[in-house]
Amino acid sequence: MLQGLRTAIYPVGDLAAAKAWYSKVTGHAPYFDQPFYVGFNVGGFELGLVPDGTPGTAGPQALWGVANAAESYARLLDLGAEVLDVVQDVGEGIRVAAVRDPFGNRLGIIENPHFKPGSVT
Repeated sequence: MLQGLRTAIYPVGDLAAAKAWYSKVTGHAPYFDQPFYVGFNVGGFELGLVPDGTPGTAGPQALWGVANAAESYARLLDLGAEVLDVVQDVGEGIRVAAVRDPFGNRLGIIENPHFKPGSVT
């Protein structure tokens, strides 16, 4: 039934500011940009922004893959994110961390040497 993650959507109060911030985080502009939704292609998955809803750090916790958790975490903090969970080694070479984006949402990252992007369907 489930085929894997396709999209993680983050509600924001200021869509223009969020679009600018996530453009820095992802390293590119969104591929879909409308007043009701902004979508970024991130390694074949979608990070979406919507201008309604309530930002927060509780609830489902998406983790975005990174090559180096410590470097990515430091970059997110440099871009204005706030500390939620510092980089932790959770075993078998897997490292995770999370920040609060400038809009109040939890943004999790994971360095997982066991994840094979080619196995995504």
